[in-house]
Amino acid sequence: MIRVLIADDQAMVRTGFGMIIGAQPDMEVVGEAADGVEAVAEARRLKPDVALMDIRMPRMDGLQALRLLAGPEVTEPVKVVVVTTFDLDEYVHQALLGGAAGFLLKDSGPALLIEAVRAAASGDALVSPSITVRLLRHLAAPAPAGGDGGLSPRELDVVRLTARGQTNAEIAGELFISVGTVKTHLGSIHGKLGTRNRVEIAAWAWERRLVS
Repeated sequence: MIRVLIADDQAMVRTGFGMIIGAQPDMEVVGEAADGVEAVAEARRLKPDVALMDIRMPRMDGLQALRLLAGPEVTEPVKVVVVTTFDLDEYVHQALLGGAAGFLLKDSGPALLIEAVRAAASGDALVSPSITVRLLRHLAAPAPAGGDGGLSPRELDVVRLTARGQTNAEIAGELFISVGTVKTHLGSIHGKLGTRNRVEIAAWAWERRLVS
């Protein structure tokens, strides 16, 4: 079972997400939180497989809570999927840098929410398609020196497809390689770039203008 924590200051949202998660045969809601402070405490106490986190919450916002649970300095990060009504560039960028294992809009629908939870639980990450292209391309930092990160041409192919939101199976089909080979490439990419999930790979690619 995938154990899920839901953090949102609106009770109706928590209830709705809980019904969607609870209806899945491989998922269960293990806890809820109504603000960021409670979210951090409950995540550390319950150690869920995935936490769904709103951005705007009282006492501590979701981005700060995300950094405490999944930031670069966290030794045992929680897999946090940010689910929000706010798709501002600034929020997306901060969430990616904060270690988010996904970024969805609340109107994305139940199917995408479930897919995002499963992706995060399996070590993958999902970003709403409407955000992936429209927002990540606007991170817009000039490409740093050494923009290829020491990646091989094939690894760069995998990075570009990852940044477009494609799954491992879709990348394998596009490049005519096995899913296992895609996973091997992703492991090598993480090692060279210091990234921890697909979201960070996507952010790296968009910042360096590797995706048009």
